[in-house]
Amino acid sequence: MAMTDEPRQPAVVLLSGGLDSATAAAIARAEGFDLHALSFDYGQRHRVELDAAKAIAEHLGVVEHRWAQIDLRTFGRSALTDQIAVPKDRDEADMTRGIPVTYVPARNTIFLSYALAYAEVLGASDIVIGVNAVDYSGYPDCRGEYIEAFERMANLATKAGVEGRRMTIHTPLIDLPKVDIIRRGLELGVDYALTHSCYDPDEAGRPCGRCDSCLLRTHAFEQLGMTDPALTAWSLK
Repeated sequence: MAMTDEPRQPAVVLLSGGLDSATAAAIARAEGFDLHALSFDYGQRHRVELDAAKAIAEHLGVVEHRWAQIDLRTFGRSALTDQIAVPKDRDEADMTRGIPVTYVPARNTIFLSYALAYAEVLGASDIVIGVNAVDYSGYPDCRGEYIEAFERMANLATKAGVEGRRMTIHTPLIDLPKVDIIRRGLELGVDYALTHSCYDPDEAGRPCGRCDSCLLRTHAFEQLGMTDPALTAWSLK
């Protein structure tokens, strides 16, 4: 009798276009999930990341890529959605001192709520998000205790949870330094030239190289003896 592959379970993966979300998606794929990607146009100043999200989704062969449009500029109060300068040239100690102005109020709660609705529609029990509690810029919604609290809420607030289909929020990068995230992604064949992490790109979409996100990323690639492939890709354009 011919052997058949085990059916792959669907998972909703939040795909921003950045390095972390691309790696989290690749890990989920390697663990046997069929990926249903969800990206957000939320009024961010770095909308070029949406082009990256599309490229990554194609690169990873997702089953479906959906887009949600919400305008968090309605509330502002973040350097990513308001007329506030993005911090530049900070060392890593400064990056973790307090909550920076690049924090977007309640962003991950909003994104995960959309992902939860999408998962219910799909009949999926798994949501994947690339939050990281090691090399992060002090964001309260990137911590493990926040994810645990959201997961508890998800299982109380949904039809699926009430009927016994437990929702799980997967955070495969939560305890990994950036260098280990990249190392894992390279093992899985992630093309980091497709990703975009900069908070303040120029009009053409080129990374500034000086914001917290750019600096953390550049330093991690340097630890691996590499130049950031995205910077090389931009230099060739």
